[in-house]
Amino acid sequence: MSTTVEKIKSIEDEMARTQKNKATSFHLGQLKAKLAKLRREILTASQSSGGGGGGVGFDVARTGVASVGFVGFPSVGKSTLLSKLTGTESESADYEFTTLVTVPGIIRYKGAKIQMLDLPGIIDGAKDGRGRGKQVIAVARTSNMLFVVLDVNKPLAHKQVIEKELEGVGIRVNKSPPDIIVKKKEKGGISITNTVPLTHLDNDEIRAVMSEYRINSAEIAFRCDATIEDLIDVLEGPTRRYMPAIYVLNKIDSLSLEELDVLYRIPNAVPVSSGKDWNLDELLQTMWDRLNLVRVYTRPKGTMPDFSDPVVLRSDRCTVRDFCNQIHKSLVDDFRNAAVYGTSVKHQPQYVGLNHVLQDEDVVTILKK
Repeated sequence: MSTTVEKIKSIEDEMARTQKNKATSFHLGQLKAKLAKLRREILTASQSSGGGGGGVGFDVARTGVASVGFVGFPSVGKSTLLSKLTGTESESADYEFTTLVTVPGIIRYKGAKIQMLDLPGIIDGAKDGRGRGKQVIAVARTSNMLFVVLDVNKPLAHKQVIEKELEGVGIRVNKSPPDIIVKKKEKGGISITNTVPLTHLDNDEIRAVMSEYRINSAEIAFRCDATIEDLIDVLEGPTRRYMPAIYVLNKIDSLSLEELDVLYRIPNAVPVSSGKDWNLDELLQTMWDRLNLVRVYTRPKGTMPDFSDPVVLRSDRCTVRDFCNQIHKSLVDDFRNAAVYGTSVKHQPQYVGLNHVLQDEDVVTILKK
C-alpha cells in the first residue's frame, strides 16, 4: 500500500500532466481537494505524535505576549540573529544544520516581552516530512509571526521554496482569510452566489471540490475573487493558519548600494546584517507594527500613570475586560467602571464598561464597586 507522501507525489504528477481547460476543470478540482486532504493527514499525524507540539527538542514553554518563529534554510544566520536580538547563545557556525532543536530567547521591546524561537533549518520537502520538517513546521504554526531568514548571497529562489513548504502545511503568510461563506443544508443541492466576478474558478471546479468533501447541499457565497485554493482553505477550516511574516534578508554587508536598493523593493522585506548589527532597529520596528500589539498604562486612583511597565494586549483581545484579566481576574468581579484617557475615547477621561476596546498607549484607572 502506498504511503501518504507517495499518494501526494502521484497526484502532483497527474496535475502536472493535465492541461487546464473547460473539459478538465472538474477533474483538476477533485485532485486539488484530494491533495489538501492528504496534506492534512501528514499535518495531523505530526501533531498527534508530538502531543500537539513539535516533539523532543522542539517543545518550548511559551512566555511573553507574542512569539516569533525564525524559519529559513540552514546556515542563513538565524542563530546569529537570535543572539544579537535577545542575547541568547544559539550555536552558530559556517556549516549547515548547526541548530538541531528549538532555541528560545526573549526580547523586551517597547515594554512588551516577546519570545523568539530559532528553529532548525528547513529543507525542500519539509512539508512531506523530510529532515525534521514536520517538527519545524509544527512549532512555526504555533507562532504569532514568522521571520523568514534568507541569505542574500544565495538565490532568492529559497524564498519561493520556503513559501511552498509553508503553503503545503496550511500556513498562509501575509494573507487574510478568504471572504467565502459556506452554509451546509440538508437538501437542495449546491447554490452559488458571488458579489464580485469570479475570474479564477468556475462552477465545475466548485462542484468538484464540494463533491470531494462530500458536501452535496450547501449555499456558497463568494465575496472575493477567489481561487480554488481559497475555497479549499475555507473547507479545511482550523488546519489553516494565517500569520504575518517578515522576509529578513541577511548578510547585506556583502552587497553594493545598488544591490541593496533592489532588495528594498521586495514586499514585506527588511534587509539586515546580523553579523554587523546593521538595520536591526528597523527589523524590530517592523515586527512591532506587524504584531499589532496594544500597550495600556495603569493609573491607580490619585496617582500619576505608570509608563514604565505597560500591560500589553493582543489587538484582537484588547477590551477593558481583557485588561482586567491580565492584571488579576478578581478585578472583573469588583469592576464598576473604568476611566480611560487616550485615543480610544472622545473625552479625557471617559468612563467606560468592560466591553470598551482600548487602543495603543491608552491610560486606564479601574474603579471598583
